[in-house]
Amino acid sequence: MNPSSSSSNNPFSTSQDVQPASVDPAKLDAFLQQFVGDLGAAMSASLVVLGDKLGLYRALDTAGHSLTPAELAAMTDTDERYVREWLSAQAAAGYVQYDAAAGRFSLSPEQAFALAKEDSPAYIPGAFQMVQAMAKDEYKIEEAFRSGEGVGWHEHHPSLFEGTERFFRPNYAAHLIGEWLPALRGVRERLQQGAMVADVGCGYGASTILMAQAFPNSRFFGFDYHQGSIEHARERARQAGVADRTHFEVATAKAFPGDRYDLVTFFDCLHDMGDPVGAAEHVRATLAPDGVWMIVEPFANDRLEDNLNPVGRVFYAASTMICTPASRSQEVGLALGAQSGERRMHDVVAAAGFHSFRRAAETPFNLVYEAKAA
Repeated sequence: MNPSSSSSNNPFSTSQDVQPASVDPAKLDAFLQQFVGDLGAAMSASLVVLGDKLGLYRALDTAGHSLTPAELAAMTDTDERYVREWLSAQAAAGYVQYDAAAGRFSLSPEQAFALAKEDSPAYIPGAFQMVQAMAKDEYKIEEAFRSGEGVGWHEHHPSLFEGTERFFRPNYAAHLIGEWLPALRGVRERLQQGAMVADVGCGYGASTILMAQAFPNSRFFGFDYHQGSIEHARERARQAGVADRTHFEVATAKAFPGDRYDLVTFFDCLHDMGDPVGAAEHVRATLAPDGVWMIVEPFANDRLEDNLNPVGRVFYAASTMICTPASRSQEVGLALGAQSGERRMHDVVAAAGFHSFRRAAETPFNLVYEAKAA
């Protein structure tokens, strides 16, 4: 039977005579159509990663014109039959354009901006690396559900570390220097003159390096407990030409060295910590008397019902698989979660003795807080 000739285009629809009386057929059909979309998106995650790793998106972009599967395969030293199937799947997903009359494929300017240009603020392939890591680590999280124990950041698949940096960096590049730092009172001026900055939970050093590039008179110290990330951060700083004013060291948020910092930054990591209050107390002890703590967190409203939207869906999923297990693996294990909201952030900061706390900036994906001890 041709699905297009049926009463519903949903291949999973069922006859009404086999549905319980309590089931609304129209609502069931709508839900199953949502499922088909979600299934296709989930199954396409690996295809995006393949397209990124094999240079397929970049080749489509740099060609300057549409390509046949054979032409794209020749440009990327890949097999034409695999490439043809990949292009077909990408066209069905709306990730590439298909000219049926010519049998050729291309990227629209918008698709290229998001999929092929790594310096773009909308670059997204790193997010799909994170999705892959979550799938590969599912068995660990299953055990954590049963035991109540945690899964540390370092215990995840390495795709998570690289994917996180590649996904978060474009957002930081788009907002950090031009919007977030200027929103902090007096901070940009101090950075221009020469300041001491600690970037805690720095990962691969994307945020640290962006600041070092923008403010050559200042000194930047990146700290992360994950040895592998620190090694990558040092290499990234060398490649970026800022190794002379950056220093990366393995250290936890409750024990990173130094004092009298003009600025301490936490990018998307405070909610991951087992003892965020203890981390906040250490920040307060290491700040200069007039120093500023910048806390960047995932966007979240205070009430669950206000986070039931596409952005909240992404962050709750990441929080279930990554953030909450990370916190549970540490001392205290407060497990704030990625959707903790401003009220809970304020409570953490106030409990550590900070007397000034405000929302300084926001984007659809982030909230930026400013905290001061005085």
